[in-house]
Amino acid sequence: MFVVSYISISLLIVLAGVRFKESAQPLATFGAGVTAVLSLVGWIVVKANTEAGFPAIRYGFGGWAPPIGIEFVLDGLSAFFLMVVNGVAAVVLWHSAGNLDKHLDAHPPTFYALASLFLLGLNGMILTGDLFNLYVFLEISSLSSYALIAIGSRQAPLAAFRYLILGTVGGTLYLIGVGFMYAMTGTLNMIDMMAIIPLIAEEPAVLVALLLMIVGIGVKAALFPLYGWLPESYTQTNSISSALIAPIGTKVAAYVMIRVLLFVFGASGLNAVWPLSEVIAYLAGAGILFGSIMAILQKNLKRMLAFSSVSQIGYILMGVALMNPLAFAGALFHVLNHAIMKATLFMVSSHLERQEESVDIRDFNDSYRVKYPWTMATFTLAAISMIGLPPMAGFFSKWMLALGTIEADHWVLLGVILTSSLLNAVYFFGILEKVYLRRSGQKEASQASMNEVSWGMRLPALILALALLGFGFFNVPLLDILQTLFPV
Repeated sequence: MFVVSYISISLLIVLAGVRFKESAQPLATFGAGVTAVLSLVGWIVVKANTEAGFPAIRYGFGGWAPPIGIEFVLDGLSAFFLMVVNGVAAVVLWHSAGNLDKHLDAHPPTFYALASLFLLGLNGMILTGDLFNLYVFLEISSLSSYALIAIGSRQAPLAAFRYLILGTVGGTLYLIGVGFMYAMTGTLNMIDMMAIIPLIAEEPAVLVALLLMIVGIGVKAALFPLYGWLPESYTQTNSISSALIAPIGTKVAAYVMIRVLLFVFGASGLNAVWPLSEVIAYLAGAGILFGSIMAILQKNLKRMLAFSSVSQIGYILMGVALMNPLAFAGALFHVLNHAIMKATLFMVSSHLERQEESVDIRDFNDSYRVKYPWTMATFTLAAISMIGLPPMAGFFSKWMLALGTIEADHWVLLGVILTSSLLNAVYFFGILEKVYLRRSGQKEASQASMNEVSWGMRLPALILALALLGFGFFNVPLLDILQTLFPV
């Protein structure tokens, strides 16, 4: 139903858009909303089935049973990611109703059809139980994301082209790795391959395949130092594309890393020849520090948030690579938190870009708290969560990651988490200080009047910001559930 929903909506948007361009946004939002509800139902059903001893729902296409046929698998991990992806996408598309900027006014149906195809690819990647079918959905999401990114400033097509080149290289490396694994195992089904890998884990071809797949998906996930496509792509594209792609695109790539590394190869297969989990953990740690430092140096808010994403994806991949339930739960909770935080911050960026025609951090001053009280309050909640201060949700995901590093005796990575939180405070508190504490010495604040965007745009961002507070207060039951998803 998840994939069918987005296929149907994308086709309907194109057909209806011939006569009624204004129908594109409501249709796209409706499709994402329905799929978000289905994702919640799927999570509830899977949780009930797990308690009854049936941990996954499987559907074989065309009546062909795996490993010969292709199957979709809905288990606890895929159900969780579906809720995050479709829930955040629905809110972002709702927010876009009042934010059709000059880049999208020409033909909204094209944009929203592409957005639906992008979400179709992400949902397929999450659900598939077949490594080659995963590549097919990866290409669907990639091709649509290239087009979405190209709709923006004059530099946007160049940023999209750079992403296309690097993304194609990444996808090709992943596909070659899958080919090696098929040659060694005779299957593409993940569950079937998982049973065979312990018997051949030390074979050179398996190591080569694993490295190719890690690098290929690492490009999509922006694992340091494979992040080169990300900063310009998020900065130069239109505000709706950045708010849609930034929160969920790299998270699904992280899901693929989780699924392949932990649920197909497992700890023994991953580290059979080299300690690859250690390598990934330290690369993630380097990315956390690098992204944080680069974010401090930026003058453009969207570019700052882009480098922040490089840092935040490091937290997720570090938690995966530590391979213990505490770090794993922290990584999954950070997937949820970062998707909400980054969607909120990019929506705030779109508000300011719309009203001020600039997101230059140097232009922020005390008049913003008068002109944009709701927008800046929303920004503040998301920023505090990004820094990792209680009671916001971001604190508890970092706390679990810190406990995971202690359990694994990775004291250097614990230092990375603590240091990066301080660096996050530098670039976010720098903005908050300009808005709430510093007096400009001019008459901006005294002469300013409220200039907020419509409630149709404010409300979705505010709901997400308040969700961070809610998940912070009710973190314990969710973290308990997420720990049970760690593969034994």
